[in-house]
Amino acid sequence: MSTRGTPPQPAPDFTHTAESIISATKKLIDRSKLLEDSIAKEITKETATFNNVLQPLANEESDMSLEAHILGFYQYVSADKALRDASSEAEKLMDEYGIESGMRQDIFDLVDAIYKNPALHPEVPEAAWYLKKAHQSYIKNGMSLPEGSEERALFKKIKKELSELGIRFSKTLNEENGGIWFTKEELVGVPEDVISTLKVGEGENEGKIFLTYKYPDLLPTMKYCTNPETRRRLFLGNENKCDSNEKVFKDAVVLRDEKARLLGFDSHSDFVLSERMAKSKQKVQEFLGDLRQKLIPGGETEKAKLLELKKTKEPDSDHYYLWDHRFYDNLMLEKDYALDAQKIAEYFPLMNTIEKMFGIFEQLFGLEFFQVTDKKELEGKIWHDDCKLFQVWNKGYEGDDGFVGWLYLDLHPRDGKYGHAANFNLQPGFIDRHGKRRVPATALVCNFSKPTKDKPSLLKHDEVVTLFHELGHGIHDLVSRTIYSRFHGTSVVRDFVEAPSQMLENWCWQPEQLKYLSSHYTSKEALPEELIGSLVRTRHVNDALANLRQLHFGYFDLRVHGPSSHKEIVEMDPTVEYNELRTQITLLDPPADTDNKFGKGQTTFGHLMGGYDSGYYGYLWSQVFSTDMFYQAFKKDPMNPEAGRRYRKLVLERGGSQDEMESLKEFLGREPNADAFLEELGLKNN
Repeated sequence: MSTRGTPPQPAPDFTHTAESIISATKKLIDRSKLLEDSIAKEITKETATFNNVLQPLANEESDMSLEAHILGFYQYVSADKALRDASSEAEKLMDEYGIESGMRQDIFDLVDAIYKNPALHPEVPEAAWYLKKAHQSYIKNGMSLPEGSEERALFKKIKKELSELGIRFSKTLNEENGGIWFTKEELVGVPEDVISTLKVGEGENEGKIFLTYKYPDLLPTMKYCTNPETRRRLFLGNENKCDSNEKVFKDAVVLRDEKARLLGFDSHSDFVLSERMAKSKQKVQEFLGDLRQKLIPGGETEKAKLLELKKTKEPDSDHYYLWDHRFYDNLMLEKDYALDAQKIAEYFPLMNTIEKMFGIFEQLFGLEFFQVTDKKELEGKIWHDDCKLFQVWNKGYEGDDGFVGWLYLDLHPRDGKYGHAANFNLQPGFIDRHGKRRVPATALVCNFSKPTKDKPSLLKHDEVVTLFHELGHGIHDLVSRTIYSRFHGTSVVRDFVEAPSQMLENWCWQPEQLKYLSSHYTSKEALPEELIGSLVRTRHVNDALANLRQLHFGYFDLRVHGPSSHKEIVEMDPTVEYNELRTQITLLDPPADTDNKFGKGQTTFGHLMGGYDSGYYGYLWSQVFSTDMFYQAFKKDPMNPEAGRRYRKLVLERGGSQDEMESLKEFLGREPNADAFLEELGLKNN
């Protein structure tokens, strides 16, 4: 993969210092405030139009986003703590300004005047959608509360407190660097590839190795370690690694509820869901309840079989504990399905797998990927040496129309880095104030194992699925073509945002695509037919328990954000609630002889403090849409380029520029339904 040519738009710069991050943030805020002051001074309610109020604001919002996203991004990826701290502070400053800006009475009066006069609504559909969403945003920012009232002042105070709590929660999670010292005997079964990368102890820890709570250490140990006590200690340590976030989380859910009730909503869930595809808390509760009822019989059967398997190792055990599941789930795959996950990983060296994924996207969506390898070209364009940069082009197109955008891959763990897998927009695409299209830049931040001197980084199949999922978000971000940055790419409602990525996961289970994606790291041979067959047969093994785990997260989210009264959430202990619901829903046993405060899973539940509050159900909800789209357009021929380009045009390119349900219906040619989802899970006749 070499560069195709000189793109019409350069890659973003990553040359900031801690000081320049703060000064650049303040300049952005001052510039935006100056524009708002000017509009408020020069325009009256009688002279207000979309073109003299909302269009300038939209232009400024887009221009700001070119810098603001990057200024806030350093906190997740920089190896320099000073830069991470400055980035967190920049996000705090931007949030504070956003609250002030979103509650300006003078600007709201102008927007409200335009919104209430249909004659002033723009004819361009996306502009009309922008007006509607901008007005909704002001209302949800408290502008329906009386001007100068105590309620509005309290609302603003709560918004600022919530912003600070969110940043603090995220910082604690990102900076976490704990773990446990174990002897080698306590880690029997853990792959040598993992053991060889661990820190070796000295002094009082001589003869031990340090296992962190980062995914490349944690997950293989929970999956392969034969010592149940080791798994128990690691599970509980990971659950309690961010103890200080317990109060932060509780304070946040209480304040969210109070804020929603100030606006007349019955709860934070009612507030959030009013603008989602689900529309109401009741509809989400019905969806989760119906799915739970369908899944429980299968979950109980799966648990019984797994417990029988456990008894072959621990004959006296009558419990199937939370720390048992990854181990015995994997053991069942090995024993009953001849699935050797370590052997399969040898066929998925990281960079080769990425190159092959790009090949699939090339055929489906007409894209080409070219890695920038020239060190001079990379100077000031990446934030760490681990980072890889790609140009993305439309295949067969030249000039400005040919260039799609920039893709960054940051694939391995390091101290201070975001600990999970996620896609981050760095710069959105939009039409600028001169009528020229700006193309996006997007980053995949993952934590796959590092290569060793003997082997490249090798992906387990579930990591291949994760990579495809996150690249799905990246492709959504890259190919979007909206007028306004506000609607770019993955800026869609939360209960649809996962659907495009979930749909692409299906390619990781198709025999022909598995053969294409794979290449043994030494022999270069594709995954053999018998291993492909074994792998595909395991797709839905213990699926009911896996989905009940997701249901637990959704139920907990709705429980803490949808209480029947404010008194209920004030008196609720989220830790107890999390653990009680987990025991009831997942069917997995908690530690014996303990109370329901044994683990604080919500203190590491970054989704609920990072925008998925009252939205976690969306992972299952959007799976209904993703499976419906796959069955309708791709199940018969996953590599159909005509279907791929149609999907790109009707779903991905639209972003959030129109009602997502309309995009979905246009692509499907009908109303979406759950038939394919239930069929895929074997629940259609339940």
